[in-house]
Amino acid sequence: MDNLENVLFGLIPALMWGIQPIIMTKIGGRPTKKVMGMALGIFIVSLIVFIFKRPQEWTTRLIIISLIDGIALSYGLINQIKGFSLLGISRGMPISTGTQLVGAALFGVLYFKEWSTVEQYMLGIAALILIILGVTMTTLQENNEAQIQKESIKKGLITLILSSLGFVIYTVILRIADITIWDALLPQAIGMLIGSYFLSKREDRSKLFVPKTFQNILTGFIFAIANITLMISNVMNGLAIGFTLTQMNVVIATIGGLIILKESKTPKEFKFTIIGLLLVVLGGILIGITKR
Repeated sequence: MDNLENVLFGLIPALMWGIQPIIMTKIGGRPTKKVMGMALGIFIVSLIVFIFKRPQEWTTRLIIISLIDGIALSYGLINQIKGFSLLGISRGMPISTGTQLVGAALFGVLYFKEWSTVEQYMLGIAALILIILGVTMTTLQENNEAQIQKESIKKGLITLILSSLGFVIYTVILRIADITIWDALLPQAIGMLIGSYFLSKREDRSKLFVPKTFQNILTGFIFAIANITLMISNVMNGLAIGFTLTQMNVVIATIGGLIILKESKTPKEFKFTIIGLLLVVLGGILIGITKR
């Protein structure tokens, strides 16, 4: 029963990250307002956590690296939101997840030397192939689509790749510096606030703090809860299982985009999306196995 409870707890981050883009789309607003609202929500949760769990020692190194990490997160999020605006959640989420998995896996192999056995290389390479195929499947479209939509898909794909670059940097910075996420939580949130503000003002000169911004604080709460429960899940279930369970967020977001947001697709595109989604999930599971 304990194992079942641990697994169910491990699905909380997947649920949170799965529903977060759907709720954000329902709330609406420009990408700049969305990311600023998220940053405020993450900061509020981090401040509450800080009251109960503080770093053992504050150092200049901890603060600077965590601030940079938060800025990288803000870059990843604003580009992800822009990508979703161009592609929709059901098409964009598998691409975003897939490119993040590929980037993180390559960084893990080349820098951290995570794969050392033949089995790990075989599983890892198979996973990367499946993910790339899956991402490709989700971008396939009917030939009769307008040229303007094809350009939008191309722009959205590039934007999500840039987003994944930001997310990968955000993921690896603390690991390289050997800083725990618990210690980094508050300065990281401050870095995200700073990054979100300046990135938003660079792209949008209109008033930043409007009702849509404050409504999107909810999505920041959801993101922060997912992040914190993932850390706890990794302790309860181990990194391999915790990582694998988290990949289910792409299923929730993609299906939610199709059903709740009613994103339109032709029957052929729907089939491509579902097949691509399954390939990305399978690739994520295989990468999780390599972490054992």
